[in-house]
Amino acid sequence: MAGCAALVTGASSGIGAATALSLARQGAAVAVVARRTGRLEDLATVIRERGGSCRVLTADLGDAAQARRAIEDAVDCFTRLDVLVNNAGYVAMGTIGEGDPAEWERMVDLNFNAVLHLSQAALPHLLRAAANGPRGVADLVNVSSVGGRVVRRNNGVYSATKHAVGAFSEALRQEVTGRGIRVGLIEPGMTMTEMAAGPGAAAARGLPQNAWLDAEDIARAITFMITQPPHVAVNEIMVRPTAQEH
Repeated sequence: MAGCAALVTGASSGIGAATALSLARQGAAVAVVARRTGRLEDLATVIRERGGSCRVLTADLGDAAQARRAIEDAVDCFTRLDVLVNNAGYVAMGTIGEGDPAEWERMVDLNFNAVLHLSQAALPHLLRAAANGPRGVADLVNVSSVGGRVVRRNNGVYSATKHAVGAFSEALRQEVTGRGIRVGLIEPGMTMTEMAAGPGAAAARGLPQNAWLDAEDIARAITFMITQPPHVAVNEIMVRPTAQEH
């Protein structure tokens, strides 16, 4: 991926950080975005010490204007954008009847609306990269969840946002596939991240945490998707722990 630039959202920890490291190892220049600037700076230091290029962008992607500006800032950093990984997300468990509407709004804004705004803002740059870039293709990868396929009690709103990401990804794929942009959907099962390992998460799945995936397992799947030859589009990957039943 030498000569290419990637933007990874939600990169201050977990899957986003692991993906940024993985893409940098492949030779991509990487822009990382999240709210926690200090975490991003630490990640950028690691990437640079390993010979890679990394720029830090701070934004709350649940705000549409900040999400769109993050795309333009990434392009300003590297003069191009070949890859967008929409990974940022938020989960708040609870029943519909007793849920906190403010938490619902946060999930909708970050898990779905941010994907809409980031993707639309990125499209002109990805189209240029596909037409003129060294790979002859560009990639947009949306990180969803097994929860986007399997709905569980106490997780309804989160699952709804992830179902929406799946539908959006397929619609966008049909729109741009003939123009050199590959749209991929990654659906992780139980993965050891800050978001998934919160209170109640293990009980909700009935799976001991020592059986969960690591963030690096998902990063490998994302990298596999992005590094296929230009004529190959891997549009969907679901990755579960071997012991996860649903």
